[in-house]
This record gives sequence, C-alpha cells and structure tokens, in this order.
Amino acid sequence: MELKSKAPSGPIEKRWEKYRFELKLVNPANKRKFTVLVVGSGLAGASASASLAELGYNVRCFCFQDSPRRAHSIAAQGGINAAKNYQNDGDSVYRLFYDTVKGGDFRARESNVHRLAEISVNIIDQCVAQGVPFAREYGGLLANRSFGGTQVSRTFYARGQTGQQLLLGAYQALARQIGLGKVKMFPRTEMLDLLVVDGRARGLVTRDLLTGKLDAHVGDAVVLATGGYGNLYYLSTNAKGCNVTAIWRAYRRGAAMGNPCFTQIHPTCIPVSGEHQSKLTLMSESLRNDGRIWVPLKKGDARLPKDIPENERDYYLERRYPAFGNLVPRDVASRAAKAVCDEGRGVGPGGLGVYLDFADAIKRLGEPAIREKYGNLFEMYEKITDENGYQRPMRIYPAIHYAMGGLWVDYNLMTTIPGLYCLGEANFSDHGANRLGASALMQGLADGYFILPYTIGDYLATEKLPPVDENHPAMKALQAEVAERTKKLLAVRGKRTVDSFHRELGKIMWEDCGMSRNEKGLTHALKRIPELRDEYHRNVSVLGGSEELNQSLEKAGRVADFLEFGELLCLDALERRESCGGHYREEAVTPEGEAARDDANFCHVSGWEYAGPGKKPVLNKEPLTFEYVKLTERKYK
Repeated sequence: MELKSKAPSGPIEKRWEKYRFELKLVNPANKRKFTVLVVGSGLAGASASASLAELGYNVRCFCFQDSPRRAHSIAAQGGINAAKNYQNDGDSVYRLFYDTVKGGDFRARESNVHRLAEISVNIIDQCVAQGVPFAREYGGLLANRSFGGTQVSRTFYARGQTGQQLLLGAYQALARQIGLGKVKMFPRTEMLDLLVVDGRARGLVTRDLLTGKLDAHVGDAVVLATGGYGNLYYLSTNAKGCNVTAIWRAYRRGAAMGNPCFTQIHPTCIPVSGEHQSKLTLMSESLRNDGRIWVPLKKGDARLPKDIPENERDYYLERRYPAFGNLVPRDVASRAAKAVCDEGRGVGPGGLGVYLDFADAIKRLGEPAIREKYGNLFEMYEKITDENGYQRPMRIYPAIHYAMGGLWVDYNLMTTIPGLYCLGEANFSDHGANRLGASALMQGLADGYFILPYTIGDYLATEKLPPVDENHPAMKALQAEVAERTKKLLAVRGKRTVDSFHRELGKIMWEDCGMSRNEKGLTHALKRIPELRDEYHRNVSVLGGSEELNQSLEKAGRVADFLEFGELLCLDALERRESCGGHYREEAVTPEGEAARDDANFCHVSGWEYAGPGKKPVLNKEPLTFEYVKLTERKYK
C-alpha cells in the first residue's frame, strides 16, 4: 500500500485555490445520476449531506440516533476557531495555521492545516447566515475568547452550547434537503459493513435498530463521518453510543488506519467518583480563560480550599509555563495535572483532582459576568457534584476525550479505498498528535461544507463506475457474512456481560496506554487484549435475538470491534518510540520532563494496513515535510 497524499505544491496560501480549480466538475444534470451514502449526521455528516444535496446529488444519510439532532457534536461546549482577527490582537490565517501545526507537535500535513485555517473564516459567515446565536459584544459584533495553545482570542462561542447550536444550523440545512426529497434520512440505523466492488467503495450493510432487519444500500461513493473512538477506554467524555465500528469495518476492507495511538486527554473533566460510573463529563476548556488552576503546595493537604492561603498554593501551570499560563495546550495541561497528583498533591476523593478556581475572576469581573459567559457549565457542574463552582473551586482531572487518529485520507479526504471518504474526527488529517481546543467543530464543518463537495465531484467525474445494485453477488455475500457474525455473538450464551468486558478493556487501555505509555505497559496490553478478546467470544452473554430492538446486541458488536481495534492502537503506540502531543512515551522525555520528539525516525504518518485474521498488520509510512513551520522543540514557556 502506498500512501499518496496528493497534497499540492507551490505557495501554501495558493495551494487550495489552485487545486480546487484543477478538480474536474460534474455538470448539474449529471449530478442527479449519482448517489452518495453518508454515514453519520453530526457536524461533518449533516453539513456534507446538506451541501451535496444542494448541489444536486442524491444523498442517503444514516445515523443510529433517533434524530440527526442527537449526534454527539451537540456535546461540544467551548467554541469554534476562526482567523477573523475581530479582536485586532495579531491573529491571521497564517497564525492559526502556525498554532495548529505547532499544537499538533508537527505530525500533521502543512497543506491540510493551511486549508483548514483559510476555510475557517468562511465557516463563521456560513453559520451566522444560518442564524447560529454566537455571543456578541455590546455593540453587536461577534465576541471571541481564547483557548489553550494560543495567545490570541479567535474562538467564537454560544455560551457553553456551541456544538449544539452549530449542529442545529447544519440540521436545518439538512432538513431542508430532506423536505425537498434530495436526502433520504435513515435514523436508528447502524452501519455494520462496507461493500467494496472492483476495489471501489459501493455500498453498505446496515441494521435497523428497531426491527433488527439487515438492509443493503448501494451508491457511487461512501462517506464516513462517524466521530471518534474514545469509548475504547470505557470511561471517556464521549456519549455511550460512540464507537469505532464504521471505520474499523472499512479498515478490514482495505482502508489504512492513520495514527491510531494519537488519542487526546482533556484536562478539564469532572473527576471519577467511583466504580459505578459509565462515562465522564467534560467541563469546557473555555473555563481556563478565567479559572486559575492550582493544588496545595504540601502533600496530603486535606484542608478546604478557602482555608489554604495564597502562599501555600501552587498555580503550577502559571509557574511552569508563564507565557501561556493556564492556556497551555491540552496535552501539556493534562500531563502537568497528572504529575502534581502523582506527587500526592491532588485534591478530592483519592487525590485525583486539581482546583479550577474562579475567585479572582469573580472579584475582577463580578459574578453576573461569569454567569453570562459560563452559566450553563456551572449549572451542569453543580448538578453532577452538588458543589457550587461560584462559591468554591471546581475539581477537575484529565480524561479521554478526542481521537486525532482515524482512517488515513489524502488531500481529497479519500481513504486508500477509492470512493470511500472520511470526514471530521473519524479521519486522521488535521490535528497531528494533539488537537487544539475549538478546532474539532472547525474541521467537521470545513470538511462537510467546503472541501468534500469539491473533491468528491472530481472522483465521480473521472471514474467509470459499473452498475451495482442490492442484488449484486458481492452484496449478498456481505449480508450473509454480517448475519453470521451476529449469529455467532448471540450463540455464545456465556456468563459475563458485555459491559464487564468493556470495563476491563478500558482499564487495560487507561493503565497501559493512557496519559503516559512505556514499553513494558504496552507489551502487557498487547498480551492481555488478545486473551480478553478470546474470552469474550467464549463467555460473553448477549441477551435477546437479532430480529428485534436489542441494545445488548448493539453493544456486543461494538465492543467486539473495540477488542480488535485496541490491539492495533497499542501496537501503533509501541511502534512510535517518541513522545509527541498526546502520545507520551516515558522513554522519550526532555530533562525538563517535556515530550521529546524524534524527527529523524518518526516524522511520518503511520498508516496501518489490514493483513487478514490473526496476522500482524502492515505498517506503511507517509513522510511529513515542513516548509513553512520549521521543526523545532515545542515550547510554551
């Protein structure tokens, strides 16, 4: 397998414009002849479906929620980046490009990142035109705040509900096309496999989650916009339904998996409270604009925060990183929090927490101003912890949040399977080894509204696609394979629940391949995961049958894929013997305790190729070159 990025050359600020002009077009009358299957209805999937339908293509959109409005994009709180420079504080397209490449620890393609920065300014205009209620200054101009990894204010927001408001904007565009008959929506439908005919992606096998019926869908191209795989770790900030199945099925059909070990730990989450928990709750990174992070200077200091005087507090981010302070990138802030807790200076039950304190901000700005900016976040925190964040500091601790890895895609957002595209968090493309806050929404909408509508046309205009229908022999064989896989899961009739296996897998992943990784732990995980997977297929208990609403069966299929994918993630982490971004190898650390990259040996994208059942996957590499943002040590001091 050769990983051809198709990234254009020339002056970086002209690449996307020149490339776009050179793409082949499909004329309006011919667009009606093509059908595109879009899996996922979050920001990337909904915007892509609406845009493609608006252009004239026939679109089928699938989601396992009861409505596209329930996609996990609604959970994004803090904001969306754009290089508008409304604050006149030195921002520009180039600075957003620079911050993103540096923030990703030099493990992303320059051409992709610059295109994202360019498009960012159009996204805001698009969303304002849709009526997204962004916060505004007193005079009516759109407000901005800052996020980790930047020294400017470029993040547009709608209190702590930015993802929800942006999704409603994309959803209304999608709903319009559904009403016009250009998009056929399939809610409560899960993709279970990908049809590849003559080397091209041509269809899907799906399961109706209400009836259990397996259905065949064929088209001329397939788009996966199914989000991230953070739920591999069991406890994460992701919705419980988030899974790896769609991209894992594509991987097993020939799509390369890019950088799966690049998972993000978010520093601002409500700490774990006990074994009963099934997920964690994110507190927006935007809180770090006004909240100060600290722990007691003394180990084991159990006093109430109000009883600890200033001279006995350690504002450790401000001390270690004075230039960025509390707004260092997520990977840096997460490791720093782990370090002080490992020293015995953590707060709350088990000592796994640090304080996020708004006392200074309330004193400076007044409580009403803080309520206006972050009110719903404080309400959410109080409902979960029964603590008032205005009166005492919040307690936070890092947790699994985002997947920078995903299916490998080229500059067109096409995978290594022709005709299969991948958007948003489901692909690996723009964030390198660490995503800057407020860049996920930016990428999802850029991919769906402004990139895929151009690049997919080039494929459809140049490829000769033979007719394929639901009765094609390859489709019949694929449906039979999916049915057999389901039958085997139901036939095990073991003694352990699906959740018990998932929880055990999550513990292995967190302990051996979590915030920090080392060869011993990764080797242990690579031994334990296959053992656990073998036990799963011998002893899992899946209740009910296949031809009915069966959430036990849904979870069983997803966990089966996690048990395979987790091994690949650990293998990738073991192979990458450097520290970069969210991938922190304890063997590769600077004398100051920071991540130490190895550009001589690992300045590449890892693209893993499926080699067959029981065989070690093949590692392919896409070299990364940096013409504009030179490779340097990543410093925030």
